[in-house]
Amino acid sequence: MTRIVVAGGGLAATRACASLRRTGFDGELVVLGAERHAPYDRPPLSKAVLRGDRDDAPLPFDVDALGVRFREGVTATGLDTAGHVVRTDAGDEPYDALLLATGAQPVRLPGDGEQLTVRTLHDALALRARLTAGARVVLIGASWIGAEVATAALAAGCRVTCLEAGPAPLSAALGAEVGALFTPWWSDVDLRLDTMVASVDPGGVRLADGSVVAADVVVTGVGVRPATGWLAGSGLEVGNGVHVDEYLRTSAPGVCAVGDLAARWSPRAGARLRVEHWDEAGAAASVAARVLVGWSAGSPDADLPVHDPVPYFWSDQFGRKVQYVGHHGPADRAEVVPSDDDKPVVRWHTPDGTLTAWLGVDRMKELVPARKQLALAPAAAR
Repeated sequence: MTRIVVAGGGLAATRACASLRRTGFDGELVVLGAERHAPYDRPPLSKAVLRGDRDDAPLPFDVDALGVRFREGVTATGLDTAGHVVRTDAGDEPYDALLLATGAQPVRLPGDGEQLTVRTLHDALALRARLTAGARVVLIGASWIGAEVATAALAAGCRVTCLEAGPAPLSAALGAEVGALFTPWWSDVDLRLDTMVASVDPGGVRLADGSVVAADVVVTGVGVRPATGWLAGSGLEVGNGVHVDEYLRTSAPGVCAVGDLAARWSPRAGARLRVEHWDEAGAAASVAARVLVGWSAGSPDADLPVHDPVPYFWSDQFGRKVQYVGHHGPADRAEVVPSDDDKPVVRWHTPDGTLTAWLGVDRMKELVPARKQLALAPAAAR
């Protein structure tokens, strides 16, 4: 009987299992989940869970109905693609086809002080317990996650300072001009722009100029790195993520990769993309399932589906919903659409005028037409 193994226990794993069964795969299905939890949704962690509105965010995943052997608390530690074996801290797991979905890990800064992040359910619950009235909370990074943590901390009555290396919030993701549109939202935060952090020390954060910002709680939100360390020596092509083609296939036969772990080739963008968002993980898992079924059936090249959607994500911060769709490049021009309120619309265009991305604040009705326009835009060779 054919055995498909999924390394990773998040959204991509649950979607892949459901898709595999829907497409008729009746072989063995094994999921390796490093955390000692059933699979859960990540977006609510920095929103509803951190605010205290809920204590978890479970995903639909009925292992009995799906016929899945779910190995909870088992971490993948290595991969032998020649021998078709996943090494784990609980023994080897052989496979006929393999889906890699181990996600990403938060970046941590130098120093011996405590740094909290928001990546897992444990992280969110631990941070929530520390967000008490009057607590001095220092955020490192005015990023998407930094803004959501700031929102929850302010609601809990904390005194919030944010240390941002760039000239504006979200400047690393959106550019300084667009990021500056968000600066007024941070009015209740001691927002320090163009501020470099040297280390996180016990009791505070040491800046590059030698000064120290005292803190009861330090939250680092400066990005994540794909969790590829365990793949060393596997022979897979790895850069900023595991390289996959537009069919989500890695350089090893029978192995696909999805989600935050994967750096996929996008014909639409003419570039390799690593998209760290919920929408991407769910859609990619369904495509990968079809590719894996083809391999398991002995037809690896038959009618392969292409995974190249228009990227989409959202962020709830300071009482507003920010939505972004598309993918803009460094040469694209940002056009800020005039607005009478603090809920802007931004459009990015290539030098020849092709729309590449759209951002809106509380503009839900405008999202769908923007997404359709981007889907119909010609492929960009960048």
